[in-house]
Amino acid sequence: MSSLWSSEALVDAMGGRPIGPMPEGISGISIDSRSLQPGDAFFAIKGEAMDGHDFATAAVKAGAGVLVVAEGKLPSLGRLTAPMIVVQDVLAALEKLGIAARARANARIIAVTGSAGKTTTKEALRHVLSAVGKVHASAQSFNNHWGVPLTLARMPADCDYAVFEIGMNHPDEIRPLVKMVRPHVAIVTLIAAAHLGFFKNLDEIAKAKAEIFEGLEPDGAALLNRDDGRWKLLDKMAKAAGVEHVFGFGENARSTFRLVKCELHADHSMITARIGGQEVAARVGAPGRHVVQNVLAVLGAAQLVGADIGTVASALANLSAERGRGKRHVLRHPKGQITLIDESYNANPASMEAAMALLNATPVSGEGRRIAVLGDMLELGDHSAKLHAALADLIVGTETRTVFLGGPEMRALADILPDDIETEYRAGAEALKPLLLSVLKPGDVVMIKSSKGIGFSKLVEALLGKFPAQATTIEQT
Repeated sequence: MSSLWSSEALVDAMGGRPIGPMPEGISGISIDSRSLQPGDAFFAIKGEAMDGHDFATAAVKAGAGVLVVAEGKLPSLGRLTAPMIVVQDVLAALEKLGIAARARANARIIAVTGSAGKTTTKEALRHVLSAVGKVHASAQSFNNHWGVPLTLARMPADCDYAVFEIGMNHPDEIRPLVKMVRPHVAIVTLIAAAHLGFFKNLDEIAKAKAEIFEGLEPDGAALLNRDDGRWKLLDKMAKAAGVEHVFGFGENARSTFRLVKCELHADHSMITARIGGQEVAARVGAPGRHVVQNVLAVLGAAQLVGADIGTVASALANLSAERGRGKRHVLRHPKGQITLIDESYNANPASMEAAMALLNATPVSGEGRRIAVLGDMLELGDHSAKLHAALADLIVGTETRTVFLGGPEMRALADILPDDIETEYRAGAEALKPLLLSVLKPGDVVMIKSSKGIGFSKLVEALLGKFPAQATTIEQT
């Protein structure tokens, strides 16, 4: 197996000082001793809660090929005999390595931001581009000040495509990250009320997302949601940043990458889209209208980086939802089946609307019910009560008539839901758990949706524990 980095290149890129006999090269990069693979370089990053230097011994035991450590921490590591590269600041060294990885790459690079759909779009791009070449993308939502340089540093020199997710919850966060990534295509999926507690309004969020245009390569392209209310503002800001190629995706008649026809089904969608002057028909394996919108961005980006659209479109048939982002499980109840839709990773008003539409489109069987289990949407600041209460309109407009709510912010919704909707409110996930486990019946479809910090993934785990999933989740056939 070839090395990701030679030790010489590693030292040169970071301007570090080697101590001890260096390995010929390293096979990967880790910042977590628990998931480190033998032969990885371990970067002892100091975070808000933990300091990687405290886990240097564990990293050595796990088989780290070399440790990257801070000069100031060297005295406390005196007894370790492992090879080390000593730097002034470990995170800064990781950033330097990421920049070096970008400099050596010949890949076509795509960056994705937006208020919702970033990870789904990134994963869809990884999936379809894998059908036409070697793809690099982060394993998880590594989209922040350490996740982006880590993903860059892990980029193999010989990949054909690389996809980066770039997130933020404050202004000036995307700008330094995208300047490291230097994408050929920058996608903005959607502007919505996520992180609204840190911004005055949606225009302010759009302006922060627009920082992604500042890192585009010369002659690069911006790919924007033509159906989004902030399209004009984003288009204006892209051009102000010097972007000459601005394209839109969506149903709007002026979209460059346009949805012509769409049939939504419970577990997939059938679409026809106009891409690069031709009509492309595709089966999209993951269900939901919001997924279709992301797929238009995927097809547009694939066209812009020169991928074969026929092959890419065919690969969409095998697309499946990710854990916490719409993944479906068929649960075994003693008297039948229950469908579980896991949307527990993230929540904001836009993704709540998409999730409720997905639940509404999923058929029940027998006397089954559609059950929405909703937790707090975080980081909405002063707007929180109003935006949680506004979810009532979403629910009333669907066939969902059983709702379980948890978290302090969801009290605003619980107080105004009409009497014809069976509503149960509890303080949080733990209090909801016994109630939820006791009421599910065969034929039910239950959708669990919340911000990650509320911990509703515990409810997913509890359901999977009590009603084991069938060997195959609901995917494509």
